[in-house]
Amino acid sequence: MKGVIEKNISPNEIVSMCEHVYAQGDRMQMAYAWYPEKNTAPEIIYISSIKDQRPFHAYRCQLNNDKKITSLTNASPLLGWYEREMQDLFGISFFDHPENVKLVLHEGVQSEYAPMDPNYPREKLISFSRQPWQLAEMKNPELQLLPFGPVRAGVCESAEFQYLYAGESILHFDERLFFKHRGMEKKFEGLTPELGAILAQRVSGVGSVAHALAFSQAVETACDVEIPLRAKQWRVILAELERLYNHLHYLGHLCHTTTLKVGEAQGKILEEQLKQLNAQVTGSRFLRDIITPGGLRREPNIEPVKYQLKKLQADILKYCNQLNNTNSHIDRLIGTGLLTNQVAFDEGATGPVARASNIATDFRLKHPYASYNQNNFIIPVLEAGDAFARMQIRIAEITESFLIVEQTISSLENGFIFREFKTIPLSEGLGWAESARGGLFYAIHIDTAGKLARVKIKSPSFSNWRVFPFTVDETNMMDYAINEASFGSTVAGCDR
Repeated sequence: MKGVIEKNISPNEIVSMCEHVYAQGDRMQMAYAWYPEKNTAPEIIYISSIKDQRPFHAYRCQLNNDKKITSLTNASPLLGWYEREMQDLFGISFFDHPENVKLVLHEGVQSEYAPMDPNYPREKLISFSRQPWQLAEMKNPELQLLPFGPVRAGVCESAEFQYLYAGESILHFDERLFFKHRGMEKKFEGLTPELGAILAQRVSGVGSVAHALAFSQAVETACDVEIPLRAKQWRVILAELERLYNHLHYLGHLCHTTTLKVGEAQGKILEEQLKQLNAQVTGSRFLRDIITPGGLRREPNIEPVKYQLKKLQADILKYCNQLNNTNSHIDRLIGTGLLTNQVAFDEGATGPVARASNIATDFRLKHPYASYNQNNFIIPVLEAGDAFARMQIRIAEITESFLIVEQTISSLENGFIFREFKTIPLSEGLGWAESARGGLFYAIHIDTAGKLARVKIKSPSFSNWRVFPFTVDETNMMDYAINEASFGSTVAGCDR
C-alpha cells in the first residue's frame, strides 16, 4: 500500500506487533478486512502511527481459511469496535474478544454469507426479524432502566440508549447505533475513482470536504499523482471553511442543551451566514462536488473568501468571547462528561475530544497533507477533559482556521487546479484528513480494470462514539444532553 510503511505479518505475530506500536509511544489507528481474491480468506490490515513520524504504518495479515484470529482488544482497546465490525460484515472470528457481541448487524439478522463476502449477491436484501437487545440482567429492584430511542425527539439521527439509574444518577449506560447502516463501503465497489469521490462526500453531509479530500488523496497516492499547488491550497481553504461552520453549529447546539437560547440563535445565524458564503464560493452550501481525484473540478470564487469572511470573522470571534463570559452557560459545562487522558488514548478518541483530554494529535500538523505544511498554526490542547474544555478547544480552532485561510490566500499560487491521470490497476493507497470532528482515513484498493475493489472509511465519529459511554457512567441525568452535545459526533458518520 502506497503512502505507508508496510510490513507483512502472520496471525501469530499480531500481538507482538501491537505491543511494539505502543512501546514506540503511539497507538493503533484502525483495522479493516478485505478480500484480495474472491475465493480466498480475507486479509486484515492494521494501520498505526508512530510518535513523531510522519508516515503511518500498515501491517498486513493474511488469515487462514477458518477466518479465525486472536483479538487485540485487550492490548489495544480502541480496536474493539473494528474487530466487531469485521466479525459482523466479514464473518471473521476473534478469539478472546472481551466484547463479543454484535455491533453493526443487530440481533435477528440472518444471512448465508457475511455482507462483505464477495459471494454475497449485491442486490439481495439481508433477512431480518426484530429481536430484543440483549442486555445484562438487572437484579436490584431499587434500580430503574430507561430505554430511549431509536426514534428520538427533535431532528435526531436514529440511536438507542439504555440508562440504568437511581434517582438522577446514571449508574450504567449502553448505546446501540447502526440502525440505518447504509453499507457505504460496499457501494464503492465497482465504481471509478471519479464516481467514488462523489459518493465519498455523501457519507456524512457535514463532512463533505473532509471525506472527498481523504478519498481523493488515497486515489492520488495509489496512482502516483502530484496535484497542482493551487489545488492543494484551495483544498486547505475549503477544509477550513467546513471546519468553521461545523464548529459554529456545535457551539449553537451546545447552547441549546444549556438553555442559552440567545447563544443558540446567534451561533446558528453565524453558521447560516458561513454556509451562504460557501455557496458563493463553490455553488454548494456544504462545499460539495468541488474536490475530485487530480485536484478540483472547477475554480472556486475567491472574492467572498477575501472580503466577506473578514467581516464574519469579527462577528464570530465576538460571539465566542461572549460564550466564554456567560457564567450560566459555563457553569453547566465545567466538570461535565469527564474524559481522562488515559481513557481517551486507550479507546481511540480523536479530534477536539482528544485534544481536550491532553492528546496533541492533529493530522494537519502531525501528518501534513494538501498545503498545510506551508501554514503556521498551533494545536490547541487542554487537560481538563470536560465539556467546557471541548468547547474551548473548538473556539481556539476557530481562531486558527481564520489564520490558516488568511495565510493560504496571501500565498495562493497561480496556475492549474487539475492534473489528468490514469488509474493504476492493482494499486492501493491510504489518504487522510483532519475533519472538524477528528482524524479521518480512506484506504482504497483498485482492481485489474481500474475500478474500486475495496474502500475502507475510518470516521472520527466511529471513534468518538466508542469513547462516549466512558463519560456517562456515574454522572447526572440532567447533564446527559450537554455531555452528548459536547462530543459533537454524528450518527451518520459512524454508521456509514
